[in-house]
Amino acid sequence: MTSLAHPGIDRVATLLRAAGHPGQVRVLPDACRTAAEAAAAVDCAVEQIAKSIIFRGPEGRAVLVVTSGGNRVVEQRIVEALDGQPLGKADAAFVRETTGFAIGGVAPIGHLRPPVVFIDRDLQRYDEIWAAAGHPHAVFPLGFDDLVRLTGGTIIAVC
Repeated sequence: MTSLAHPGIDRVATLLRAAGHPGQVRVLPDACRTAAEAAAAVDCAVEQIAKSIIFRGPEGRAVLVVTSGGNRVVEQRIVEALDGQPLGKADAAFVRETTGFAIGGVAPIGHLRPPVVFIDRDLQRYDEIWAAAGHPHAVFPLGFDDLVRLTGGTIIAVC
């Protein structure tokens, strides 16, 4: 698959261009709903995949944690970063409603409602990382500094 007309992909691609980001969205032949699938598709280490995980935060606001594909988020770390405010699970409907993306294709940018963003400090180990681009068939490359700049996220230890 070389192209896929989809509003989520279009939204991400437009934001990348507007930010002057040189990386282009790559549409993959198969859906990549896991970090391992995405890493295999782009031929990189699973740790280079920037997983976007959504939690239900204070007052129903989305909390986006962008973590290295090899890491498992320790929710207590996120609660601490939120100054002890509660954190809940986000179901598929909440993810779609707040981000505009389906689980498996949640990009770190382009959310319908701006989330609170935390970025896994482990991602800074890599010159190139890959993130979902608004659809399970789409990804884009970027550097750690670009991720921080594009999201305005706070760098923390998530595991």
